[in-house]
Amino acid sequence: MNPELLLAFVPGFRRLAENTQVINRGFGGSQIADVNEYASRIIIPYRPRAVVLYAGDNDLSWPWSKTPEQVFRDFKQYVEIIHAQLPETWIYYISIKPSILRWSNWEKLKKTNELIAGYISTQPRAQFIDIDGPMLDTQGKPRAELFRWDGLHLNAKGYAVWTSIIKPVLLSRFEGTN
Repeated sequence: MNPELLLAFVPGFRRLAENTQVINRGFGGSQIADVNEYASRIIIPYRPRAVVLYAGDNDLSWPWSKTPEQVFRDFKQYVEIIHAQLPETWIYYISIKPSILRWSNWEKLKKTNELIAGYISTQPRAQFIDIDGPMLDTQGKPRAELFRWDGLHLNAKGYAVWTSIIKPVLLSRFEGTN
């Protein structure tokens, strides 16, 4: 993969994009609305070929507790902001992950993922990357071995699962391009 620049809002993203100029612009506790607010400073000036976003988890959880529809509206605004100024930039959205800590919110998280995936399917230069299935065990619960002690943040095994899903998507789009 050889894009000129890839902006990421994903913890541990450098493991996904070796040999690529990656700028990780993620910040802890962020919500999609925060990314929208600061897009003119943290995305647009870089004119990236692609932006990879993982967000929405915090939006739906305490203390913000937004509805799936509110998070979906924020995401639509995100796409509009990026594509209004960078129409050639690819947007990749990583589905909101199931986690042990926020398992009680899983139905809200799934609904948000469904809304965003449906919208992305209608947008040019946008792709939804679903990481949910491999994060769940045979009983349909989050796999404990993929999380750090807090049951929310991924450990090295969790990031390895993400890498096995996300990297092929990015390579299929950008490998061999200049």
